[in-house]
Amino acid sequence: MKITGAVTRVVRLPYIEPLADGPTPKGATKDFVTLKLQTDAGIEGVGVTFFGSALVRTLKHAVDELAALIVGDDPTHTEAIVQKLRNLAGTTGPGGVFTLALSAIDIALWDIKGKALDLPVWALCGGHRDRAPTYASGALMREFGADHLEKAAARLVERGFRQMKTQMGGEAHASREVERIRRIREAIGPDIDLMCDINQKWTVNTAIAIGRQVEPYHLYWLEDVTTHDDYAGLARVADALATPVAAGEYVYGLVPFRHMLEARSVDIVMIDLVRVGGITQWRKVAGMAEAFNVPVVSHLLPEIHVHLIPAIPNGLTVEYMPWSLQLWKETPEMKDGQLVVPRRPGLGLEFDDAFLKRHGVE
Repeated sequence: MKITGAVTRVVRLPYIEPLADGPTPKGATKDFVTLKLQTDAGIEGVGVTFFGSALVRTLKHAVDELAALIVGDDPTHTEAIVQKLRNLAGTTGPGGVFTLALSAIDIALWDIKGKALDLPVWALCGGHRDRAPTYASGALMREFGADHLEKAAARLVERGFRQMKTQMGGEAHASREVERIRRIREAIGPDIDLMCDINQKWTVNTAIAIGRQVEPYHLYWLEDVTTHDDYAGLARVADALATPVAAGEYVYGLVPFRHMLEARSVDIVMIDLVRVGGITQWRKVAGMAEAFNVPVVSHLLPEIHVHLIPAIPNGLTVEYMPWSLQLWKETPEMKDGQLVVPRRPGLGLEFDDAFLKRHGVE
C-alpha cells in the first residue's frame, strides 16, 4: 500500500458552548485544518490540526507540503515517515507550524493503519480498557459570572458528567477567585471531580497562595498554574500543595516532558495531541510518564483521545471539549460520564463533508 495524495481544507467552525447552554461570543469562531490522506488501496485516513486563526492558511500549506513529500511511502511505516519528514524539515521543528502540520499527517497514518488491519486505533495502541472517564470542559470559563457558573455546573451534573473543569486567573482579588470555586463546589456537591485551569496566568507565589486557599474544596487538579517552561517553579507549586498540579499542553515534542518529569514539576501530565507531534509521539510521552509513575490526561480532540487514554494503563481522563466535534458525522458515545471506545476500524471517524463545505474557508 502506498500514499497517493492528500486533500486539505480550512474550516471555520462557529464557537458554541452546548454542554451547559452557555453564552457564546457573537461571531466567535475556531479554525481547523482537515486532512484526507489517500492510498492506492482505496483506504483514506483522516487527520486534523489547528492553532490561532491568523496563520491557519500557513498551517494548511505546511500540511500540503509535508503530505506531498510522502507520496509513494507505505502509510503503515509511521516511525519511518515521521523521521523522514523531520529530516527534510531541517531546523523548522520540533515546535511551531512544522509539528502542528506533522500531527495531522501522523493522525491520518494511524487511521489508515487501523483500517488496513481492521482494528480500531485504541486496540493498536494497547487496548487497556474499553472506556474512559471524561470531563466537561469549556462550560465554566473565567469570563462567565459566578451566578452562571453555579447554574451551569449543576446542569452538567444533570446531563451525566461526573467530572468538570472551571478556570481561575481572571479576578483582581484572590478572595473572588476562591469564591468562584466555593460556589461551584456547593452547586455540584462533594462527589463530582472539579478541575481548574489557570492558563499560565499566575506567578509561582500566587499559585501557592491561592492554591492553599482552595484546598478545602478538593480540586481534582490545578492546571498550568504558571509559565509552562518554568519547571523549577512548577515543582515548587507541586511540592507546596496537596492538590495535584497538571501541565504539559503548551509544550512541543518529547524533550520538555522529560525535563518536566525529571524536575518533578507535575503530578499529572497533560498531552496536547497536535503540539506533541501526533499519535506516534503522544504514546512515547505517555510511556515516559508511566516510568515516572505519573498519570496522563488529554487536551482537546476527545474524538481522537478516546482511543489513546483508554489504551494505556496510566490514562486518567479525557477532556470533553466540543469545539471539534462538529467536524464529524458521528462522535464517540458517552455512558455514565465515560466515553465508550469506538469499535470501527481506524479512528472510526468520518468527516461531515456537507458541513465542511458550508464552513470551509478554502
